[in-house]
Order: sequence, then C-alpha cells, then structure tokens
Amino acid sequence: MLLAIAAVIIGLALLVWSADRFVDGAAATANHLGMPPLLIGMVIVGFGTSAPEMVVSAIASLQGNPGLALGNAFGSNITNIALILGLTAVLAPIAVASQVLKREAPILIAITFLVAWPLVDGVITQLEAWVLLAVFALYMGWSIYQGMRGGDDAMAGEFEAEVKAHAMPLGKAITWLVIGLILLIISSRILVWGAVDIATAFGVSDLVIGLTVVAIGTSLPELASSIAAVRKNEHDLALGNVIGSNMFNTLAVVGIAGAIHPIDLDPLVFSRDWLVMALLTVLLLVFAFRPNARQNRINRVHGVIFLIGYVAYTIYLLKTGL
Repeated sequence: MLLAIAAVIIGLALLVWSADRFVDGAAATANHLGMPPLLIGMVIVGFGTSAPEMVVSAIASLQGNPGLALGNAFGSNITNIALILGLTAVLAPIAVASQVLKREAPILIAITFLVAWPLVDGVITQLEAWVLLAVFALYMGWSIYQGMRGGDDAMAGEFEAEVKAHAMPLGKAITWLVIGLILLIISSRILVWGAVDIATAFGVSDLVIGLTVVAIGTSLPELASSIAAVRKNEHDLALGNVIGSNMFNTLAVVGIAGAIHPIDLDPLVFSRDWLVMALLTVLLLVFAFRPNARQNRINRVHGVIFLIGYVAYTIYLLKTGL
C-alpha cells in the first residue's frame, strides 16, 4: 500500500513537470516553424495541457481499466470548471473579451451533450468512440482555421506574450518536447499502477479514483497556467485553457480510451458524473457570457458557487461511489 501511495505521488509530480516541459517545448518549436500565436495556443498548448489525461487514459484502457480512463476525463472536466476556475475567480475575477471563446463555449455545450449519447445504453462501444474522435478531428480543423485567421482577437495577444516569454533555441525546444513526452508516458504508467492498487486495497472502483485523485492530478497543469495567466492579466487565456482542455477531454480522451477497449459503464456515470459536468458547463456559459452584461466576467461570487459545487459533488461522490 505504501508503495502504491508513493507511486501516485511520484507519478503525479513527474506527470505535471513533464507536461509543463512538453508544452514549453512544443510551443517554442511551433513558433520556430512560423505558426501564428493563436494557433499555437488553441492547438499546440491545447494538446499539451490535455496530454496527461490522454496518456493516462490510454494506458489505463490498455491495461484493462477503462473506468479509470473515463473517470479521469469526466473528473478532469468537473475539476477544471468547479475547482480551477472557481479558485482562480476567487483570487481574481476573470474578464472575458475574446470573440473566439464566445464562439467556442457553445461548442463545448454541444459536445458535452453529444457525449451523453454513448452513455445512455451503459457502454461506450469502439464505434461510438471513433465517432467522438471524428468529431474531435472536425473540431481541430475548426481550431486551426480560427487560429490562422485570429487577427487581433484579445486572446491572440495573450498567447503571443506567452510564446515570447518561453522562447528558446530550436534544439532546446525539440529536446524538451521529446523528454517531456517520454516522461509523460513513464509517469502515467506509474500513476495508473498506483491508483489501481489503491482502489483495489480500499475496495473503491477505479472510476472513483479516476474522478478524484487522478483527475485532480492531471488537471494541475491547467490550475498552474490559469492562476499564472490571471496574475499576468491574461484573463482570456485562463478561461481558454479550461474550455480547450474540456473539449479535448470530452472528445479525445474518452474517444481514445473507448477506441482501445469498449467501456462498460456504471449507471452513476450518466446520472451523477455526466449530469454534474453538464450542469457546470451550462453555468460556465451563463456566468461568462451574459448577453446584457456591461462586461463579461466570472466574478468572485461565481467562483464561490463553483467551489461549493465541487465540494458538494466530491462528498456525494464518496458517499455513492464507495
């Protein structure tokens, strides 16, 4: 048991560190290749910040623990909105000016309701998973199009400042890209082994471990980047990190896990976890993009509401999932 706990702690720490190196290396490499800042932010950084969820879920599914994979995806989405945005907004209200985000938020709502379709019958088949991956490919095409024509969008300037702040020589960028990816895979294997061992020892489902410990751990890059962005007055970047990550989690992470191995679902996944995720996503849209507001922002009251929701969900999860 102590070895499994140590594996989770070491795995999470290494996962967060390697994800950060991977994102920096990938973004700097893309900048050397002449990619527009908004495209780097929406695609490269989006992939990078969701890389922990993708790798952990793929390995969990390969090892026959698809519940851990699904819990990681949905749990990360819930954590991103309720815990990360909630905490960030309490520290400093998040002002929203980007037109790209205003277009992306309704797409996130649509994708969240789309993923309910394979959940209803209690199993995510490989065909349904491939459909999610096909939708993800379409979304990526749209993101590339938006990134290429981003122009003077508020978020483009914020991404440009971040790319300049993390500039590095091409050789160093490629080195960190490769090292980060290798360590992501290694740390994910360590984390999945430890999480499954703990779940077995305590008699807890791997779904619950995925929704809690693993979800929080793999969401730490988003927490760090969102708080850092708000401190630098890059508010759109903070919200963009969460919206982009949730898009990737819902389509790519669930899709990859289901394509590797069909996922048999606990009925609570739909009636509890998806429902909470959908409610939080709708609240995010309502709070951040109110039609008659003088300035769109997620204020401290909204942040407190998110945090209360996260605590309530976690308590309910532990009561119903044990």
